[in-house]
Order: sequence, then C-alpha cells, then structure tokens
Amino acid sequence: MSNQLQSIKARFGIVGTSHLLDNALETAVRVAPTDLTVLIMGESGVGKEVFSKIIHSLSARKHNEFIAINCGAIPEGTINSELFGHEKGSFTGAVNDRKGYFETVNGGTIFLDEIAEMPLDTQSYLLRMLESGEFMRVGSSKVQRTDVRVIAATNVDLEERVRRNKFREDLYYRLSTVPIKVPALKDRREDIPVLFRKFSHDFAEKYRMQPIRLEDSAQLVLETYRWPGNIRELKNIAEQLSILSEDRLITADDLQRKMPQLFARNLPMIPDLNGSQRQGGGDFQERELLYKVLFDMKNDLNDLKSLFFELINSNNLRMPDISGLRRIQPSISLQDRERPLEEDNYAFPEQMRPPAESGRVTPIIIESSKSGGAYDQTDLEDSPLAMDEIEKEAIRRALKKYNSRRKEAAEELKISERTLYRKIKQYNL
Repeated sequence: MSNQLQSIKARFGIVGTSHLLDNALETAVRVAPTDLTVLIMGESGVGKEVFSKIIHSLSARKHNEFIAINCGAIPEGTINSELFGHEKGSFTGAVNDRKGYFETVNGGTIFLDEIAEMPLDTQSYLLRMLESGEFMRVGSSKVQRTDVRVIAATNVDLEERVRRNKFREDLYYRLSTVPIKVPALKDRREDIPVLFRKFSHDFAEKYRMQPIRLEDSAQLVLETYRWPGNIRELKNIAEQLSILSEDRLITADDLQRKMPQLFARNLPMIPDLNGSQRQGGGDFQERELLYKVLFDMKNDLNDLKSLFFELINSNNLRMPDISGLRRIQPSISLQDRERPLEEDNYAFPEQMRPPAESGRVTPIIIESSKSGGAYDQTDLEDSPLAMDEIEKEAIRRALKKYNSRRKEAAEELKISERTLYRKIKQYNL
C-alpha cells in the first residue's frame, strides 16, 4: 500500500507524510473500486476535491465523465433544474428542454461540494436518486433513470445540521456510507515546511525567479500558526513572500513585517527563538488574560490573609514585633477581599497592633486562660510558629470538627470552598 500511496501522491501533487493524511488516502483507495457513496469531511482549503478525483480515477468509471458541482454557488430556485433538468415551459425562462447533470453524466461521477448548503426539497430528490437511481425533470411526470456515483463533501458538521433540522437525517446516513476525514493543516504541522518549499519552487519556476527559503525561526513561526485557511492559505503566503521579499532567505523578522497575522496566538505570551516576547495581532486578548490571572492571584492572597488574621482572632494570639518586616493589610472579612489594596491602609486593626518591643522577635503566645483549656500553660518557643503550620492546624481542626464537610469547614474558617479545597491538597490533609 505504501508504494501505491507514493504513486498517487506523485500523480496528484499531494505532498506530506502525515499519518492522518495517509489514513485518508488509504480509505479513498479502498473505496474507489466500489460504487458506494462517499462523504469527504474537512475544513475549507484542505483539498477535498482532490480526494474526489482520486476516487474517480481509481474506479471503473474513470473513462467516463467527472463533474464537480458547488451546491452553495447555485441559487435555490434553479438548483433542481441544474441537477435534474427541466421541461420546456415548466417555469419562466424555460424556453427549451434541458438535461440536468445527473442525466448528462450518466455512467460517471458527480462531486457535490458544500452539500450542507443544498435546499431541503432538493435533498429529497437527491435521496430518491441515490436509493433507486430514478429522477424526474422539473415540470415533467416521466420517471428517468441514471447510473451516477455521488461523492459529497462538506466543511461543516452535518450531524449538527441534522439536529437543527437543516439537513435530512436519512440523506446524511445515505451519503456517509464511507466517510473520509481529510486532516487540517494544523493537524499535520510536519508537512508545512515541505508544502511551503513546493509552492515557492513552483512559483519561482513559473515566473523564472530564484525560490525563497525559510530560516529556522521563520519555519517555527509557520509551524505554530493555526492556519484557518489551510493549504490554500499557505500557498497564498508562499506566493506573496516570493513577490514581496527582496532577500530570498526569509527570517522571522521578515514575517513580522510582511505577515503580522502569522504571529496571532491564543497564548499569554509569544516567545521567539531568542526568548524575547513578541506582540501579536491578539495582544489585547492576551493582556486581558494576564489581568484575569493577576486578579485571581490577588483574590487568593486576600483569602490567605483573611484566614491568617481570623486564626489569630479565634485563638486569642498575640502578634510578635514585626516592625522590621513589611506591613500587611489584613482582610478581616471576605466580603472586603474584592476592594483594591491601598498603600495607606497597610496597617493592623487596633486590637492586633504589635507591642513596641526591642530585641529579638517575641513569639506568638497563646494565653491558656482564654483558649478554652486547650493548653495548660503558656508555651514559649525559640522562634515564632510558621504561618503555614498555623494555617494547616486550623484547617485540620475545622475539618475534624465538621467531620470533613468542606462547606461547613470553609464557613468556619471564613474562606471559600475553592480556597479550602486547594489548601487541603497543598497540605495533604
């Protein structure tokens, strides 16, 4: 099969080694000798018509006529006449009898592109033709027969169209006897450099100029672009660069100047090969995403502050002298956590202000008379307890108190369930 695929690729000008592309070609080769209807699916610009020609050329009908019809390009009022023909006088302007495509291509293959755009009434005529080979011209009562193989193609989700009653379900299953999925260019990125080289050489040979080449940095840009126009877009870019670039070696900076749309990404940052950050076409959306991340981090930090000071209040702790450290604004209530922080407000509440002591840092002291008998005497430590340990112990007690019910434990700690869940994972509780 591999030798046959290579021969088919060379014959029809298909370039690529992607396994997705090879799978689609293998399916086309296997179904070609039969008369089964085929539904070719894929994004616009991936080369669905090439697959229809491959199927026709490998079938027993290869010596008969092949015709490609774009269903979206034919007006709704005339598509029945175009496909099935009409009788003289059947409608205004019908001055003569006319054969339709299904009558003139008898014994051959018809490729119906953009089948999803076909009107519902035409779909019913097509369904009958596929099932029995019979059709009637517009304005005629005479049943005629034809022997035509139908290959359909679509760039939309036909199942979704069926659910919205925009496409007949019975016709969908009749067409998709053998479905072929043609991969998009973004799913076969390893083929992008080879395709670009082919298009640039073809263009240079046609206009007798030196072909352009890609530097590694420029090649990386092309490989990471999303390619909404697929192979058709890649070919256009290769031809544009062949004309617009004086230097035959294309760098990433050349692409930045001439094709800035190639740098649009759905990522917060766009690093180049040197590690610097580039601004793409979607820089506004990227800033929005960064702002959202920063605001989420700020809210989490406020939750942590609130938890810390609630622990101090609930356990009647005395703050050590931290005059040498940066002063932090507490958030006693979670309702206040959304308010922006102001430098002038970085102060502890009156009941929590640390005593003005000098010397070594005074440890946090738990007073036994006010702690509900949890401690028999005052414990002095050589160094203050780590905030993480205090937080971890408070969470453990709250979970134990409410039998691991996170919602009630979070209310006790005055933090959100999301924050509590994260802390549980962080402390392995």
